[in-house]
Order: sequence, then C-alpha cells, then structure tokens
Amino acid sequence: MTINSTSLQATGAHVTSRATSRLMGVAILIALLGAPLVLDNYYLHAVIISMIFLLPAHGLNLIVGYMGMLSLAQGAFFGIGSYVSALAAMHFGTPFYVNFILAGLVTGLIALPLGIPALRLRTYSFVMCTLGLVVIGEAVAKNWVGLTRGDMGLSGVPQPVLGFGAHPFTVTTITGYYYLYLVIAVLMTGLFYALVSSPAGRSMIAIRDNEIQAEALGIPTWNYKLVVFTISAAFAGFGGSLYAHYLTTVSPLTFQMFYSTTILIIVLGGGAGSIRGVVVGSIVFVAVSEALRISPEYRMVMYGLMLLLLVFWLPNGLTPLIDRGLAMLSGARK
Repeated sequence: MTINSTSLQATGAHVTSRATSRLMGVAILIALLGAPLVLDNYYLHAVIISMIFLLPAHGLNLIVGYMGMLSLAQGAFFGIGSYVSALAAMHFGTPFYVNFILAGLVTGLIALPLGIPALRLRTYSFVMCTLGLVVIGEAVAKNWVGLTRGDMGLSGVPQPVLGFGAHPFTVTTITGYYYLYLVIAVLMTGLFYALVSSPAGRSMIAIRDNEIQAEALGIPTWNYKLVVFTISAAFAGFGGSLYAHYLTTVSPLTFQMFYSTTILIIVLGGGAGSIRGVVVGSIVFVAVSEALRISPEYRMVMYGLMLLLLVFWLPNGLTPLIDRGLAMLSGARK
C-alpha cells in the first residue's frame, strides 16, 4: 500500500495548526486571567460586557455559521433571559446559578413553539419573522406593567451570591464579576465546541452546505433546525441572565434592535462558523466599543470606520486573518 506524501504533509500541517491554535488559546486564557493585574476597572468592565454578549453570539453562530440561516431574534431572547433571571431573583430569591440555568431553559422553551411556524418560512420571510419577535418582545415588556413594571423596568436585581452553607459571599467588585463571568464564558464556549464537534454538529454543517442532499441521506433537516433555533435562544437567555445580574437593572431597552445588530456584528465580523472568530469578534466589536465610550465624540466614528474596513478588506470576518496568523506561527515553530 502506498501513502501519498502530499496527504502526509497536509495531515502534518493540520496537526501542527491545531496544536498552534490550542497553544494560542492557552496563551489568551493566561492573558485574560492576568488582565485584572494590568487593567483598571473601566477596561475590565468593557471585557465583562464582551463576555456577556459572547453567549448570545455563540447561539447566533449556531444558526448562521452551522445552519446557514440568518436570524435577528437574538436580541428578543436576550431580553427574555434577562427578565426571567431578574424576576426569579427578585420574587423568589433563587440563587444566581439557578437563575442562570432557568433563564436559558425558559427562553429555550419560549423559542420552541415560536420556531415551529417561523422555520416554515424561507430566507427573507424568516428574517422578517425573527425581526418581528424583537418588536413583540419590546412591546410586551412595555405593556405588561404588572409583571415587568413597563418603562420603569426592574431595578435592584440581586448581585450573584456564590458558595453554599453558612458562609456564602456576594460578588460586588468588578474583579469578582470579571473572574466569575470568565469562568462561565470558558465553560459555555467549551459546551458549544462539544456540540458542534459532535455528530449532530456535522449534520448541521451538512444541512448548511446542501439541505436537499442532507435530506436524501436521512437527516431530519426541519427537526435539526427547530432544535438549533431552541438551543440558540437558550444561549441568548444565558447571556441575558449575566446582563441582569451585572447591571442589576432590566428595562424594555434590553429588547432594542441595537442588541440584535451587535450580536450579528460579532458573528459576521468575527467569522460565521468559527468559534475563535466569534470569541475574538466579541472582544473587538464589544469591548473596544465599550472602551471607546471614554471618547464619545470619536466613538461611533471609529466604530463605523472599523466596520467599513472589515467589509472592504475582510468580507469573511476576522477568521481568515486569525488563520493566517496561526499558519505563520506554525511555520515559525517548525
């Protein structure tokens, strides 16, 4: 049996690239762990906001990058998750980790029946339907005054309480929030990686690439779409829970279109279908935007220029640039 040398070289390059990617991931994690030692509270706040939006961005990446559908509903599910977590904490006194899980579960359960008619639609009709969910969510938050207090919103959402027994402690400092949310972001990113690396993830990619062929192979495409839509909403709900417990206030503004577009920019700007692209995108497009609030007269101009540069020079997002950097590092290590 002969072995193609080109195939061996390609396999070796792939292994080297994966090793370099993992090494880069470890380096980024170490840098994030040490960030509070060199960054002040303002910049730590910017990174915390990026970690909050990373979770709904992972959910949208599942729809856009792994199923090939465009959804604008993440802002609605983000808002639902924030209200669920806030209401549970304020009315039932449930602990943070229960609120976090509850926000994702309830949001997913709400998305499930909504997805049944929405996923019957195609392309532009589906996009418009998901946009309508954002409008409906904001209207409900404003008008269901008995539950949401309308435009006054919910204030005084309890801060996270960690630990068990007689000596729990409350997270009150920026540094405490930073490390708590960093742990959650790493765990949820790992969960997302496990999902897309599983046989189910490969079926999603098959549906994205050729839905008709996937159906011919026996993959229940519509069922997969419904499950992905539900999981995507749950990820947005998890992010909404972090948002509510960090800002300790929730209002109908949580449903504004700005949040849906921000999440979409993270995914498309970072690179749809790429985990590392979305992680980097959340830092670049959210943390940098937050950090630029210190210069409001230049903030939107610089943010707009950054998006224009991305559209013209990196139409596939930051992922190809990241991959080229990893390839250069792989070559340097040989």
